[in-house]
Amino acid sequence: QAFTELQAKVMDTQQKVKLADLQIEQLSKTKKHAHLTDTEVMMLVDETRMYEGVGRMFILQPKGVIHNQLLEKQRIAEEKIKELEQKKAYLERSVKEAEDNIREMLMARRAQ
Repeated sequence: QAFTELQAKVMDTQQKVKLADLQIEQLSKTKKHAHLTDTEVMMLVDETRMYEGVGRMFILQPKGVIHNQLLEKQRIAEEKIKELEQKKAYLERSVKEAEDNIREMLMARRAQ
């Protein structure tokens, strides 16, 4: 019974690791998109009319506001990536410990 529980824990934790990988990948894409957009925005002259999409409408915003929003988006994505990487490292350690426990149980059964 303990063996089955450990196996279930390993599989569940491995799924969580895969989910964390997918989230990290998505956040990296978001961060890169914001960076590339910001690079293009900064090449434009300051008088360029820029609009921010809000729901189904667009609001006229100064270049500085758009720039700050893009920087904030990058910063938030970076923070979330760091959190997810820490969570992923913890989950991987948990998987390794559970696998070690399974090995120990199998060795103990063979010794009997």
